[in-house]
Amino acid sequence: MKYEAKPLPFLKPLTGISEKTMMIHHDKLYVGYVNKRNEIEEKLATADRSLANATYSEYGELKREESFAANGIFLHEYYFNVLGGEGKQGGDLVKAIEKEFGSYDKWLEDFKAAGMVARGWVVLAYDFNDNRLHNYLCDGHNHGGIWGAMPVVVLDMYEHAYFIDYGSDRKTYIEDYMKNLNWDSANNLYANVVKMMPKA
Repeated sequence: MKYEAKPLPFLKPLTGISEKTMMIHHDKLYVGYVNKRNEIEEKLATADRSLANATYSEYGELKREESFAANGIFLHEYYFNVLGGEGKQGGDLVKAIEKEFGSYDKWLEDFKAAGMVARGWVVLAYDFNDNRLHNYLCDGHNHGGIWGAMPVVVLDMYEHAYFIDYGSDRKTYIEDYMKNLNWDSANNLYANVVKMMPKA
């Protein structure tokens, strides 16, 4: 079954992040990952598994790039899904953040610091391995993700997300990302995560 690209979940212009950046980011880059994943899946269907080899084989390369393309899709969807808001924090997710990090400001300081060092992604995730919220970072789509952790708030720190509008000013981009954060969407996602939590 082919994977279908999802439309942007918001229509309003974003603070600081231009329509040009968002068009390139969503319509070209994200859609490109969708198309490439579908191409990889088609090739996997006919790849000769008898030639599988750890040094090089068509099957091996397809399997490696399958995870890169799939995570490229999913992380972008999480990123887009929490944009388009007013940045006014509240709700159960903020309460959970305050409990885990000591305060919202301490979490935000850590989240922003992770953004300044990340080469790819910052992910506020609920980790089912220890039943806690963590700020994780991934330098590549398929490097740094934690098995058993569910993304809740995702920040794209690849240069394509900000360079047209901000140049190398990552700090201002992160500030504007927070201004555009849709806490209703983040809270809805967190509510779904809570439903999956193991019962004590």
